[in-house]
Amino acid sequence: MSLLSKYIEKYPKRTKRLIGINYEQLQQLVKHAEGIHHQKQEEIEAQKVRLNKKGAGCKNKLSIPEQILLTLVYLYKNHNFEYLGIEFEVSESAAHNIFHYWLIIIGELLPASLIEQVKKKKAIMS
Repeated sequence: MSLLSKYIEKYPKRTKRLIGINYEQLQQLVKHAEGIHHQKQEEIEAQKVRLNKKGAGCKNKLSIPEQILLTLVYLYKNHNFEYLGIEFEVSESAAHNIFHYWLIIIGELLPASLIEQVKKKKAIMS
């Protein structure tokens, strides 16, 4: 579990200062995003031709709530993926992949204006 996750669990009232949404909103977002994630995984699994047993391969280092938290930190703070990798104890490329996977799912749940703000920040910084 990342330090940020532990901190939010210990001090839920400080969540808004850290990621831009309060603790209750975070819990609701995680619940809805997990539902969409499981639906997508079931669709992928139904189309797969298996060579290995189900469950084979590398396990995710981060739990689903931590992956969502990583995405929200990027959206709110606009840290680079190297920093997020250090914070969440994953590689830079893993942070990148996690962000882009969850951005699609969270984009379905959050207002488009938030996603557009991030894109504009990136365009201005480039």
